Amino acid sequence: MSDRTPMTRAGYEKLKAELNELENVQMPEIEKRIAIARADGDLKENAEYHGARESQGMLQAKINMLKAKLASGEIVDMSTMPKDQVVFGCTVKVKDLEFGDTEEFTLVGAGEEDYDIGKILVTSPLAQGLLGLKVGEKAEIEVPAGTNRFKILEIRFE
Repeated sequence: MSDRTPMTRAGYEKLKAELNELENVQMPEIEKRIAIARADGDLKENAEYHGARESQGMLQAKINMLKAKLASGEIVDMSTMPKDQVVFGCTVKVKDLEFGDTEEFTLVGAGEEDYDIGKILVTSPLAQGLLGLKVGEKAEIEVPAGTNRFKILEIRFE
């Protein structure tokens, strides 16, 4: 599998905006909290200082993660994607062959995932198992909870 992460222009811009907010708004606020707490004296027993330093570390980790996503991101031109098979950016309607219910998944890139509304990462095991399939085809996908069996009912682009 490629080390590039597919994403739409909107997903890329969303990640960039979040990174900008973290670096230029939230990090300076934490740095101010650290400076104020440092001015209070003894740092060994200064809970405010230690809390601010911990927040700074967690924020820096998130900044590093976003930078890595952006660095590995590859903006996909949706107009070049095949329209008759499951590909990045499509919404696929499937029938669960075990339970008989239908589900819809939209295959999205980093920064756009929202599992509550069916937007799943194209790099997830479920999405990887659906990629390349056409309407009427069946998939058996190994996921951590077992094996999911689906039949592709519909593929659409929004």
